[in-house]
Amino acid sequence: MERPEYERMHAVEDRMWWYRGLRALARSQLDRALAGSPANGPVLDAGCGTGGMLRVLGASVAGRPTLGLDFDPVAAGMAFAKAGRPVVSASVNEMPLGDGTLGGYLSLDVLSHAGVEPARALGEAHRCLGPGAIAVFNLPAYGWMFSAHDRRTHNARRFTRGEARALMARHGFRVLRASYWNTLLFPLMLIHRLIERDDAESDVRDYPRWLDALFSAALTLERAAIAAGISLPFGGSLIVVAARDG
Repeated sequence: MERPEYERMHAVEDRMWWYRGLRALARSQLDRALAGSPANGPVLDAGCGTGGMLRVLGASVAGRPTLGLDFDPVAAGMAFAKAGRPVVSASVNEMPLGDGTLGGYLSLDVLSHAGVEPARALGEAHRCLGPGAIAVFNLPAYGWMFSAHDRRTHNARRFTRGEARALMARHGFRVLRASYWNTLLFPLMLIHRLIERDDAESDVRDYPRWLDALFSAALTLERAAIAAGISLPFGGSLIVVAARDG
């Protein structure tokens, strides 16, 4: 992301409905999957941005310590200050970590970034994770939904569930769960994409309190459905939980 987008994220990520919903969903899925994993290494927030998710994770997840990594040194510094956890400035395409050292890997809208090569990043994740370790990915959904928001945030690609499953399988991951989310609000998202200007600002901003509460309630319902084992059939984003094979 451009530096202004990092600053925008840093300013609003703890207040905005979408970030809160994403982080609650990712944390719940990570907790559940790690509870059944034999790998005991630390959990890496790979592409941690300005540290909002790392702060949500706290000092440990399922008894495993947490750390962060981000390519931008300014964002990494913000993440360290915000979360109080170790953060290294490096690329997910080439991580300064030993083979099999991680017990968990979290990747929130990182494989979609223009500076990331999905094949290399997944290869590095596989290398650094121990056997049976857990990886949780959030991905923007549907290439035909590419928008001004994607350009502003340097997203280069979007994924269907089938594409994500095939990509994970090619790089040594066994998919445990894959569900779309941001489903209830998807019609509004679609209308917004159809009418927005090519030079529109990103969607990362403060929303009126009543609208934020309404959108948050929709994501809370979806999170409960996913926790109950329901895979939502469509949505603006895709959450994938996978285990490292081999």
